[in-house]
Amino acid sequence: MSSNDPDEALLERVAGGDDGAVRDLVARKLPRLLGLAARLLGDRSEAEDVAQEAFLRVWRRAGEWRRGEALFDTWLHKVALNLCLDRLRKRREIYVDQLPDRADPASGADAGIAANEQRDAVKAAVDALPDRQREAIVLQYYQDLSNVEAAAIMGISVEALESLLARARRSLRASLAGDRS
Repeated sequence: MSSNDPDEALLERVAGGDDGAVRDLVARKLPRLLGLAARLLGDRSEAEDVAQEAFLRVWRRAGEWRRGEALFDTWLHKVALNLCLDRLRKRREIYVDQLPDRADPASGADAGIAANEQRDAVKAAVDALPDRQREAIVLQYYQDLSNVEAAAIMGISVEALESLLARARRSLRASLAGDRS
């Protein structure tokens, strides 16, 4: 019986120990995993750690993959999402007396100031969303996943995802409209 999973043949090669297949898999999946993790964690270094751990899990468990239960891409995104959520939970448990100093990320060019301000406002508005709404927004808009794929990754129905997205959009509109006044 054939599968509709476009990654199945590549995953079988990974399970067989094909180094080229591992490189192909990483090249195919790494940009989206890094994007997901960076958006959720706000830290490129942590995002790289999450992507590395996700690929280690693939490499270790490639031979155990049960086709037909979920698309490989859905499973991989779910692994990365869970790793991000674990890191976010750990962050909340850390208490510090002082916030660390941060370098000013803005460039001196006038042309980029407005774009940076808008990007920062959108990022702050997305970061302020409740966790599940933020996850839905990131999966749909930043990861370009369909509603079906995003719902599967989050372990919810498509209707529940659409409800989260609607609430998130309303919150974002209200938050960003408040920034303009």
